[in-house]
This record gives sequence, structure tokens and C-alpha cells, in this order.
Amino acid sequence: EVQVVESGGGLVQPGGSLRLSCAASGFSFSTFGMKWVRQAPGKGLEWVSSIASGGKDIAYLDSMKGRLSISRDDAKNTLYLEMNSLKTEDTAVYYCGKCVGATSCFGSGLNPMGQGTQVTVSS
Repeated sequence: EVQVVESGGGLVQPGGSLRLSCAASGFSFSTFGMKWVRQAPGKGLEWVSSIASGGKDIAYLDSMKGRLSISRDDAKNTLYLEMNSLKTEDTAVYYCGKCVGATSCFGSGLNPMGQGTQVTVSS
């Protein structure tokens, strides 16, 4: 069974940092691109970042460029998202997702969909 489990969210003050993790299982993690998607309160899913198999093809949401770093550890089947200089508008549930193939992907669909991890940015 393909599964993803997100963790690392929490309450942080504006300007703070968090590192999200996504533990994947049930598929050959190293051969797939992976992505992060978020859902802010009352809004739909929004693509945030993606990384290709091999880790060299990376993309970020324009509004978060310079504040994010996506990475992967294929030995641990784990995807990461380092978020810095967080803003109140970054408050959302963050989900990780598997791309269809080896390249980066940019859609907001999730299959499978994990439980997500809540990031709340507030003073």
C-alpha cells in the first residue's frame, strides 16, 4: 500500500522556521518525483514545491521562493521541506505527494493523500 506520513508542523511566530518531513512507503521512493502541497483555511489545495528523482530538478511557489528548501533522503524514503521567514499567510495544512513519474510535478492533486501536518504562523 502506498502511504505518506507528514510531520514537523507546529505553531511558530512570524519570521520563524520549521522543517517538515514526509515518510513514504509502499513504492520505489527514489524513482519518483515528489512534491509538497498546502491547503490554507477556507481555500483549495495549492502546489508549493517539487523535487525530481535524483534531486536536481527543483521548483518552488513564487511567493515562497528564497524561503524554502526541498530535499530528499532516498536511503530513508523521506522528503523534507525547510521553511524559513514564515509569514502568517503561510498558515495551512501541508501535504506531501508522489509525482506520476521521475520528474518534478506541479499539480495540486494528491494520490495518496496523507493526514498532512498543520503549520500555524501567529504571534
